[in-house]
Parts: sequence; C-alpha cells; structure tokens
Amino acid sequence: MKVLRTPDERFANLPGYPFQPHYIQVPDGEGGELRVHYLDEGPRDGEVVLLMHGEPSWSFLYRKMVPVLAAAGFRCVVPDLVGFGRSDKPASRADYTYARHVAWMKAALLDRLDLRGITLFGQDWGGLVGIRLLAENVDRFRRLVVGNTGLPTGDGRPSEAFLRWQTFSQQSPAFPIGTIVSNGCATPLAPDVVAAYDAPFPDDTYKEGARIFPSLVPTRPDDPASEANRRAWTVLEGWQGPVLCAFSDKDAITADGERVFQRLPGAQGQPHVTIAGGGHFLQEDRGEALAAIIVQFMEATA
Repeated sequence: MKVLRTPDERFANLPGYPFQPHYIQVPDGEGGELRVHYLDEGPRDGEVVLLMHGEPSWSFLYRKMVPVLAAAGFRCVVPDLVGFGRSDKPASRADYTYARHVAWMKAALLDRLDLRGITLFGQDWGGLVGIRLLAENVDRFRRLVVGNTGLPTGDGRPSEAFLRWQTFSQQSPAFPIGTIVSNGCATPLAPDVVAAYDAPFPDDTYKEGARIFPSLVPTRPDDPASEANRRAWTVLEGWQGPVLCAFSDKDAITADGERVFQRLPGAQGQPHVTIAGGGHFLQEDRGEALAAIIVQFMEATA
C-alpha cells in the first residue's frame, strides 16, 4: 500500500489548535502499518470522551469542544481517521473501505490505546465508524451521543442533499476541502480556519480518502457494508446504555436523522436537543454549546 504523510509544517500555528499530537501505529491490512494521529487532552484518569470527526474534516473540528470537556474533568480522545488530518493517507481510493475504517479505528482506540468506559460522540462519518465500533465492542462503551449522523443500511432512500453531495464528490474536477467545510456551516468560516481544514492536503494526491468517503455510504440494500450495519442496529436495539441526540437545525443532509436513534431503549427519557444555529458541522457553529450538553448528559447519567 502506497501511503502519503502530510509534512508537519503544514500544521504549524493553526488558529485555536494548541494541542500536542500523539501517534500510534496500526496494521494497514496488507502487511504494513499506518500512523494514526490523535489528541489526548484532559486528566488521564477522567472518563473517556471519544470525539469522532467525519468527511472531509479532521480533529481540528473539535478545538472548541475539547477545552470545555477537559475542564469538566473528562479525558478527550480525538482521532484523525485514516486519510485525514495528521493520520497517514493511503494513495489509492481502492485502499479505502468502510470495513477498513472500522478496523483501523478499532486497532488504534481499543487494541492499542485500550480505551474503556467510553462516551462516544460521532458526527457524519464519525458516527458511521464510531457506532459500528460501539456495536461490535459494547463492553468498551458507556454512552452514545449522536449529532448530524446516521447508520444507514441502504434499505431506505438517502436525502436528495446527500445524493447531490455524493455525485459532486465523484465528479467535480476540484475538491476544495476547506471551502466544503465552510459551506457546511451556518456561518461562513474565516480564511485562516478554511486554510486549517486545507492543511492536511498539500495537493489532490492526498485527497483520495476524502474523495471516496461519500461513495462508501450504503445507499442500496446489497452494499458491502449493509449487513454489518444491520447487525449493528440489532445490537443497539438491545443495548441499555444512555443515548442522547444532539442534531442541529440547519443540516439538510441529516435532517430528521435523530428519529431512528430516539427509538432506542437507551434514548427513552433522555433530554434530546435540537441545537439552534448549527449547520452540518455543528462543532464549528455551536461547539461550546454542544460540549456543554455532553457534559450535562454525562453528569446526569454518572
């Protein structure tokens, strides 16, 4: 597997992102290894909050939330998915599959870091990968918070907004990462923040993971990931861990996506919230408010 690694100087002096990098090696699935980057902030003996980003962002997305959660006494672990951020980037789109993303994160977070008692927050692909991790390793997880995400099986029709995005990702000659993230926010991002989202991708050769991700979402019943996601739903439907929905009010892609999660046993009686003023990337638009909601949820279900 040919792998690209973004030069460290690309990550110098990013706005609001003073965190020290941490790295861990995981098997690439072909006999080699990949370097996975993660943030590890807050007290090491605190309850673990696992914050998982999606497409096409990276751990920079959580810079507003980490200080709030760490100040509340929680240990924040924020990985960069393979192909994103400071993690290694396989150079071929064929190297990326849904199953491999789950396996890479399991190797990093559960096998290597040995995280336990986890409260997961997943947004976008952070939910698609993170919820699979939870369902396949329920003994490691304590709570689930979902925001602007889903766990599709391909049995229902995706939103028109998502189908347009999927087409754009595969057909557009240009794929400007920072601009894409800014367009997914309720409030346009400042130029230095847009540049920070572009930082992991010096040129288009680094974007193969970002390009392929939308087409890996199961949109038909016989998708390669459909059966594994169905099994995950079966596990969730019997899981008693607390579940909180914190979707935003201005995301066309995942609108009404919280309803299926609110039917889960662990979601009953929980204070689900719709976050006003948040676009698809609600961590950018309403990060501090979202972090405070997670703190309150964790303290209420201690």
